[in-house]
Amino acid sequence: MIGEISVDVPGQGLHEITARVAELVQRSGIREGLCTVFLQHTSASLLIQENADPAARHDLECWLNRLVAENDPLYTHTQEGPDDMPSHIKAALTAVSLAIPVRDGRLALGTWQGIYLWEHRRQRGRRRCVVHIGT
Repeated sequence: MIGEISVDVPGQGLHEITARVAELVQRSGIREGLCTVFLQHTSASLLIQENADPAARHDLECWLNRLVAENDPLYTHTQEGPDDMPSHIKAALTAVSLAIPVRDGRLALGTWQGIYLWEHRRQRGRRRCVVHIGT
């Protein structure tokens, strides 16, 4: 089964999509298999991360923003603003697809794991994920 998730993002940050992916897995009826989530963008990414303490997500965001700073004079791809090239670098350093096992009809995530769309741009927008669930 192939489905799609549209995510409205208010701007930069980690936005949890676990429940929406889990709903597609449940609707698929597949008991054992693999769920692949693929993000159709080049300036955002996907991440499995702790979903209990928001401080972990905040620290990750701050760390990546420090690692890939805006306004670097070496950037030439800046047509869409100072976060343009940094967002592409951040996406290159992270991932645009995830593979999560399905066991007993559910995502086989750990106790504290959640699936996040990591928006690297500051502006609000809509992102699309293709979700494939198969055996």
